[in-house]
Amino acid sequence: MSFAKVKAYFESQQLADKLFRLPASGATVAEAAETLDILPEQVAKTLAFKVNGQPLVVVMAGDARIDNHNFKSEFGARPRMIPADQVNGLIGHEVGGVCPFALNSGVDVYIDQSLENDPEVFPAAGDQFHAARLTLPELLSLSHYQRWVKVTK
Repeated sequence: MSFAKVKAYFESQQLADKLFRLPASGATVAEAAETLDILPEQVAKTLAFKVNGQPLVVVMAGDARIDNHNFKSEFGARPRMIPADQVNGLIGHEVGGVCPFALNSGVDVYIDQSLENDPEVFPAAGDQFHAARLTLPELLSLSHYQRWVKVTK
C-alpha cells in the first residue's frame, strides 16, 4: 500500500520514471547499497522520530549517524525513534520503506546536511522493494522539506 501512495504521488508530479523495483530487499542501508551497487552514503535513509509528541522524519546520508547533541540543538529534545510497530501508523510507511514522500498528514520532513554534497541519491519509495533515483534538487522538491538540519556526527 505504501508504494502505491508513493507511486501515485510521483505520477502526479510526472516523475514516475524515477521509481524502480529493487531486485532484492533494500530494507537496510547495507542491503540497498549492495543491491544498487552504490556507496552507502548515496542511500538517502529516512529515520522517523517523535519530538514533543509530533512525528517527523529526517533524511540523511546512509552512512551518517545521529548525534544526540546536534539533534537536541536542532529540535530541543533528545532523539527518540518511533518504535517499529508504530511507524506505519504515525508516518504512513513500514520500517524498511520509510521515505519522505506521501507521508501521513502532519509529518514534517527535514534534510540533514550529510546529503548536501551528493548530486544523486537513492531514497526508499514506500516499501523495502522500491526506491527512487533522484537528484538532490528533486529530493528537496518532492519531499516538501521544512529546512536543512545538522543532526548527524
